[in-house]
Amino acid sequence: MKARSDDEKRNAEPFLSDIKTLRENARRHIAEGAVTSTYEGDVSRTIDILQSVLATELVCVLRYTQHSIAATGLSSESVRSEFAEHAKEELAHAMSVAERINQLGGSPDFNPQGLSSRSASEYSTGDDLSAMIRENLVAERIAVDHYRELVRYFGDSDPTTRVMIESILAVEEEHASDMQDLLATHPGASR
Repeated sequence: MKARSDDEKRNAEPFLSDIKTLRENARRHIAEGAVTSTYEGDVSRTIDILQSVLATELVCVLRYTQHSIAATGLSSESVRSEFAEHAKEELAHAMSVAERINQLGGSPDFNPQGLSSRSASEYSTGDDLSAMIRENLVAERIAVDHYRELVRYFGDSDPTTRVMIESILAVEEEHASDMQDLLATHPGASR
């Protein structure tokens, strides 16, 4: 007897729900919003994880914003501009994460009380330009490692959240590269 080909196996196993079933399920479970029966993740755990990601992004917004204002010195203008741009991008990440928490039926936690304890990265101001750059590079490296872990965690069980985290991760990697470049080009950076 000949083994079944992959195409025969796919055709023999039902893959897609019929339209009637999809429509019935959508109407029957309308109160659940974006979380349908095909969602394979743990909604509560996902929301908890995303609250931590939200806190991390908000701490980064605050740190980059403070650095964009406090950075001084002859070569600080371009660095200040870079810090300000990163602050805007981190805020966009925070808003995306907050929207995803809302889609999953949670309420995004923007409460500043306890923000640093919920964040993977730390809020550190730095005494000079090179210290600020180093602190931002450390924070970006933390985010990169954390978000890579989350991409693996969400995998196929929550592709929407995984893709969002992948998108944020790509920007965080760019930020880390930017900070590494700045660290290499500014006096006192090797301390």
